[in-house]
Amino acid sequence: MLFIEDYWARLARTLMDNTRVLIVAAGKGTRSGLTYPKTLFPVQGIPILIRLIKLFSPYDRSPAVIVSKDGLNLVKKCLQRYSLSAELIVQDEQKGMGDAILYFKQPDVKHVILAWGDIPFIQTDTVSNLVQYYFDHNSDFSFVTKDVNSAYTVVFRDKEDNVSKVLETRESGFTCPQGGERDIGLFLFKKDIVFNALRKDLTEKWGSHTGEHGFLYIIEYLVLCGYKVDALKIATELDTVSFNSMNDISLYLNKHE
Repeated sequence: MLFIEDYWARLARTLMDNTRVLIVAAGKGTRSGLTYPKTLFPVQGIPILIRLIKLFSPYDRSPAVIVSKDGLNLVKKCLQRYSLSAELIVQDEQKGMGDAILYFKQPDVKHVILAWGDIPFIQTDTVSNLVQYYFDHNSDFSFVTKDVNSAYTVVFRDKEDNVSKVLETRESGFTCPQGGERDIGLFLFKKDIVFNALRKDLTEKWGSHTGEHGFLYIIEYLVLCGYKVDALKIATELDTVSFNSMNDISLYLNKHE
């Protein structure tokens, strides 16, 4: 018992000293029909961003949150209303996830827990299992996945079941997503390795459909460079719910009422 307590104490110190939580929440909410950032959409009475900040509080009591210029004041007011703290970083223009992530500039940080700002039901165990696996296995890049009927991002694996790449269907010419393994928008990685990859002029950097600087394209590059990339198929059905449209949340709430 003492050994287990010592292990978690050491891990907690490592996280507090070297790890930050980064939430990308610069979406304006226009595709969802909102007049405010979709991360502020209340799910069961609580804004998605507030749910995420509370979820990640054991790892970072004041996470970094990427916001848009238009959303800055609204996010500030929301945080004040719930008496929560966050480091707000403004993305000047919405040029994609990869561009947004690069606005996070903290050279002393070694590890980043990254989450999209529109995933309201991420489970505590999912996060803790990701964190434990990442540090136990000295991973360079770990992320959470699940097999689903309609995969809008698709995880590819080689014959040894190792991750080879991840594709976004809308950027890859898929008009009708099929069943497969997808990520859920939750990642943990060594900051310098990933940020260096995002700065490179790689072939798939700019999406063919949106023209935006993506993020998932770097996974193939990291694999080819020999970095340890792990996709953990541990997500629950709840973890996979994201707010891309009103229908996404409505389907879940109707199903579980």
